[in-house]
Amino acid sequence: MTRTARAPGAGPPPAVTTGTEESATAGAPVVTGRLRTAWRAAHAPVPGVPRWARLAAYAVPFTVLPSSLWRLPLVFRDGVGFGERAYIVSLSVVSELVAFTAVGLVAAWGERFPRWIPGLRGRTVPTPVAVIPAALGAVVLTALWTYAFVTVPAGVTLGGEPIPADFPTQAGGWEAAIFYLCYLPLLLWGPLLAAVTYAYHQRRRKH
Repeated sequence: MTRTARAPGAGPPPAVTTGTEESATAGAPVVTGRLRTAWRAAHAPVPGVPRWARLAAYAVPFTVLPSSLWRLPLVFRDGVGFGERAYIVSLSVVSELVAFTAVGLVAAWGERFPRWIPGLRGRTVPTPVAVIPAALGAVVLTALWTYAFVTVPAGVTLGGEPIPADFPTQAGGWEAAIFYLCYLPLLLWGPLLAAVTYAYHQRRRKH
């Protein structure tokens, strides 16, 4: 047998790596990169979308996010039942999903039906099918949150009844301030959606 000569003071021989180890190391970034690329491609604005409409559409989910996050700690309060906890979590998740549909008014996926819808998969969405629900939603959201921010500071619920003593605005101080800071952005939800809907209608009408 012969020994491989090594210069004095030289470090240990380099470790031998296998193809399996290299692929395992490189696999995660590749997958992540593909997902990121697919996400950007799906939500990138289509040609003809004004910059202001793109910014407005992307801003809509962020107007809902503070209030959604504010509600989540309520799940861990004592005395909150399972049904109420499920409602709070569901309300936050559904609110974000509904708000995110505004992005569809500037992205390609808002102009074609999803492939999982039988009979409509891949077909172009008629302009009224997108514009009418979005416009109605903008009107309802604007009226709802404007009315809420008129009645709540006055100590009245949306139903016209006195606000309960344990409501966050009744506590005063930081608790009330944080509540208002988290819910104030909701005043922008309706107007932003209306602006994006108008841009969508104008763009689709030209094609």
